[in-house]
Amino acid sequence: MEPKTDVSKRSSEISSSSYIIKENVEFELFKQNPWWERSFTDNSIPRQQYVDKIFENIDDRQVISLTGLRRIGKTTIMRQVISKLLSAGTPATNIFFVNLDSFALRSFSIHDLMEEYRKLHKKSTDAKFYFFIDEVATKEGFENELKSIYDLENAKIICSSSMATMMRDKRAALTGRTKTIEVMPLSFQEFLVFRNAHVKKSDHAKLKGLFRDYLYLGGIPYYVLTEDKEYLNELVESIIYKDIIAYHKIKNEKVILEMFALLCMRVGKPTSYNKLHKLLNISVDSVKQYIGYFEKAYLFYSIARYTKSYNEKIVSPKKIYAGDVAIKNLITGNKDFGASYENLVFLKIKNEKPEYYNENGTELDFITQDAVIEAKYDSQMNEKQAIRFKLINNRKKIIADGVRFFIE
Repeated sequence: MEPKTDVSKRSSEISSSSYIIKENVEFELFKQNPWWERSFTDNSIPRQQYVDKIFENIDDRQVISLTGLRRIGKTTIMRQVISKLLSAGTPATNIFFVNLDSFALRSFSIHDLMEEYRKLHKKSTDAKFYFFIDEVATKEGFENELKSIYDLENAKIICSSSMATMMRDKRAALTGRTKTIEVMPLSFQEFLVFRNAHVKKSDHAKLKGLFRDYLYLGGIPYYVLTEDKEYLNELVESIIYKDIIAYHKIKNEKVILEMFALLCMRVGKPTSYNKLHKLLNISVDSVKQYIGYFEKAYLFYSIARYTKSYNEKIVSPKKIYAGDVAIKNLITGNKDFGASYENLVFLKIKNEKPEYYNENGTELDFITQDAVIEAKYDSQMNEKQAIRFKLINNRKKIIADGVRFFIE
């Protein structure tokens, strides 16, 4: 049996350790919520369309889930929403932001942090507050915690995640309780604001030059501001190694890196799983699985061939597009402007659920419920394409051939 003095000493050490942990958590929460102690205004470049979408749903009960590529601006948008809430008169202590990626908070559940928030501000359990949770999917069991908070607490939850894998795999518990907003790369109009470019539509030469920059730089906010290639490299490596290789426990990292390069080089081209399986010397099932991982990390999107036959749709090659053209350009360099332009057109119309059209070997880039769209950057349709383009009925005919498509 241990002497009583040792037991007392150990008890004191545990108590001291608990106090330090509590103090560290309190310090971290105040650091992440500066508006609790001083006036706060977010001075980042506004991404107004997303702030407005959130505010359209700010008073209902649904959990708002921001998704999208890493570092595409989800955290910044949340802070812009917080700034707007404060400007509208929301008491500072009614707003609680927590980044679950924080090392200091790694051992605490979402409920633990919520209770700590209530203790700090002496909030009753029925007091309403706005709960911003950054990188929510990094917390094990987050879906059940969000369901519990939704069902039992008076909180409006706005959360973010950079991994569609986690959100989709866990969404059953949150069925009917979420509204998802995907944050996309900067539109060309946003790009002009981020580049501090003041240009009139009539100033065509300047506009064309800036659009050429857009083809190079894409729409990842920090990269657009800095043109820092090291930043872009580190971002892509982080996604590949953390969100794909580590998360899915893939042992053969070489094949993932090779597939990434191949997909970048095949942007805008019909790509069959069979061809990739032969090039990479892996099974067709593995090809499908790995492409799915890339899509769930928002590195790539794929679209199917337009056909009324479901079986044909399944077996036909897919067309691949990068989550941002800057990601493609890491591998291909600043060339193949036609593929980069088509990629930008896809990102602009993605929400219209486009497919590609191919009839008897004649291909058109996109077909949606309302339109058929051919992307031609400084080029023309060939004769067969032009005939097929005219023959498609009951849809608007759009030729995207330069900057005009992005400003109208």
